[in-house]
Amino acid sequence: MAIFTARRTRRRGPRRFSVRDRAVLAVLLGIPLLLDLVIVWGPTVASIVLSFTGWDGISDIEWVGTENYENLFTNYPQFWPAVRHNLLWLAFLGLVATPFGLLLAVLIDRGVRFSRFYQSTIYLPVVLSLAVVGFIAQLVFSRDQGALNAILGDTANPTDWLGDPDINIWMVLLAAAWRHTGYVMILYLAGLKAVDASLKEAAAIDGASETQTFFRVVFPTLRPVNVIVGVITVIEGLRAFDIVYAVNKGRNGLELLSVLVTDNIIGEASRIGFGSAIAVVLLVVSMGFVVTYLVQEIRGEKSR
Repeated sequence: MAIFTARRTRRRGPRRFSVRDRAVLAVLLGIPLLLDLVIVWGPTVASIVLSFTGWDGISDIEWVGTENYENLFTNYPQFWPAVRHNLLWLAFLGLVATPFGLLLAVLIDRGVRFSRFYQSTIYLPVVLSLAVVGFIAQLVFSRDQGALNAILGDTANPTDWLGDPDINIWMVLLAAAWRHTGYVMILYLAGLKAVDASLKEAAAIDGASETQTFFRVVFPTLRPVNVIVGVITVIEGLRAFDIVYAVNKGRNGLELLSVLVTDNIIGEASRIGFGSAIAVVLLVVSMGFVVTYLVQEIRGEKSR
């Protein structure tokens, strides 16, 4: 009995990894970490360093300090309109498209007729890239051959939905929201399916209405989904590029920071240092939104 007890005690001790186990762990963890360093953090650090240089990609790298940032904030007319447009993207997706996706998820979760059809139809744009959505937007909002002007019957003096800088940003936002809404709907629909039905029943027994049940019982339980949706919305709003570049190469009212980065780094100007400074600004703004949102959510979880 003593020998058996000693064997059980030895077996309960920490398990030592064999050479093969260590090799497998090194491969499974090392390769993704290496790819992350090379593909993500390597270019990020390189952009930060190059933002303080005047390199054009061919000549020798010249250190210019903060000159690129000074020119960006004071002598680059396209910068501030691009910042406003990125913030407008973020506000529209966060305050219009995301709540609408949540509303659709709630309606479908209630079990309306043909819910599978609605779910598939609304989700369909998500499988399309924003570049394809941009081409579809051209077919719909084109001035001369667009479907919208044809439906409105405005042939004598058609509205230039994509050429007018006062309204083209809103048309592009509608097209982007068409795709974003389906993504948000699927995420919230998955979260709603995981809500314990007994919580709703208890709220109904206590006399709560459907609206009160949702906002006081169901919605708080969706906090993990809210975090995911919030981060995705911020990323989608700040990294937008494909759709505006497909419409008019991000000009004439559709300027975005991502477009300015592309124009300066791989465009005719080939100002890699200056374009890297714009990329760093976009990185800081993105990280600021994401980190602030995550910190608030984590604090909310701890306070519960």
